[in-house]
Amino acid sequence: MTITGIIAEFNPFHNGHKYLLDQAEGLKIVAMSGNFMQRGEPAIVDKWTRAQMALENGADLVVELPFLVSVQAADFFGQGAVDILDRLGIDSLVFGTEEVLDYQKIADLYTEKGAEMEKFVKNLPDSLSYPQKTQAMWKEFAGLDFSGNTPNHVLALAYAKAVAGRNIKLHPIQRQGAGYHSVNKDVDFASATALR
Repeated sequence: MTITGIIAEFNPFHNGHKYLLDQAEGLKIVAMSGNFMQRGEPAIVDKWTRAQMALENGADLVVELPFLVSVQAADFFGQGAVDILDRLGIDSLVFGTEEVLDYQKIADLYTEKGAEMEKFVKNLPDSLSYPQKTQAMWKEFAGLDFSGNTPNHVLALAYAKAVAGRNIKLHPIQRQGAGYHSVNKDVDFASATALR
């Protein structure tokens, strides 16, 4: 049986999250942020209610990400969440993204060249932020050019790094409906930004 991991904040839970759970196969384990989110802000709905919403919409198990994982930048958030899900025995990771790429190939690239890629990041000027350095690394090694306007894609790349060398298959799901930063509520898949 497939054991699928999903990493989420569900802040708040919306139709896009339901769609993601519907697309996942097998036993579905969600690693979810607690009462504080990746950007360090408090959740607008408590963790118990969000976990219940996930369970009512297809999740089989919801585990809480530790605070020190939940509030981290994408790479550290992804690494911490994948570490937990790996220990729970997942063999598949499903995630939504604005860019549907071959993230498995990207994970394989990181498996092969991770040390070289990290050295590249380390040697970039200190005047660049960590996200800027990471973007430069992906452009240099994978030919990926992207902006901060695709936060789910940034997380997908973090997940690719985190699963490198593990027996976990990546399954990207195209983000549906409104963009992450959209405030339009009159769509089937309104963004969490609009709902907040």
